[in-house]
Amino acid sequence: MRPAETAVALTGAADLHAAAKACLDATDPAEKLCLTRAVWAAVASGELRPDPSADPPEPIGAAGRPARPQLVSARQVPQRGLGTAEGRAALVHAVAHIEFNAINLAWDAVYRFRGMPGDYYRDWVSCAHDEARHFALLSARLAELGHAYGDFDAHNGLWDMAEKTAHHDTARMALVPRVLEARGLDVTPGMIERLHHAGDERTIAVLEVILREEVAHVAAGTRWYRWCCERDGSDPFETFFALLREYMGVSLRGPFNRPARLEAGFIEAELDRLAALAAAG
Repeated sequence: MRPAETAVALTGAADLHAAAKACLDATDPAEKLCLTRAVWAAVASGELRPDPSADPPEPIGAAGRPARPQLVSARQVPQRGLGTAEGRAALVHAVAHIEFNAINLAWDAVYRFRGMPGDYYRDWVSCAHDEARHFALLSARLAELGHAYGDFDAHNGLWDMAEKTAHHDTARMALVPRVLEARGLDVTPGMIERLHHAGDERTIAVLEVILREEVAHVAAGTRWYRWCCERDGSDPFETFFALLREYMGVSLRGPFNRPARLEAGFIEAELDRLAALAAAG
């Protein structure tokens, strides 16, 4: 079967927006990964495209996810040391949960925001495919540590922001990839260093792949955030910080991984202001 035929057979949709919704709604992780691979192959081959006459998006609701992990507030997620296999498994689980949410975030960006250039949709389908691969790598590592996705509690911060920005593509591009997902660029090197001390080279190898590839995902957010600003005639620098104040107040944490963020499209002036806001907060 051709990629588009496979994607249609699996999702029941010949339109990219509807196929994205099928991927988004899938609750079983294995099914979500299978659908994601099929739709990416169809988009990469040029056989599956958005239909301009497709039904408008439904109001945002809960993303497709399994019954576990149990979702709790971020403060209730326990912090564990990395000196034990259990502690390392909890860390891998936390990153796996972020990657699972990131699959849904990418698919919602495809499903929800209409009339965007073709490259926009290709970028976010590609991101969904990468995030699915990252989740699979982390799930395999979890299994080696004697656990599975769902074994530890998790929080829903990433999807909460998706719900807040469902009406506003500029805010979504500014705040999800460039703030919440970019935080991974900041904290992953520290995780890798701690895992070196714990002697966990297998987890390090997975995190190094994710760190390298997440730069491109944040860069996609930067690219389409600036595209939205140009479309709307707004200044990208001032708009970014106005959106930060509106949606997040001053709850920023540093330090920031300047080399990775510069590679992902941030400019020095943005990073200087972010550092100043984090220090003030």
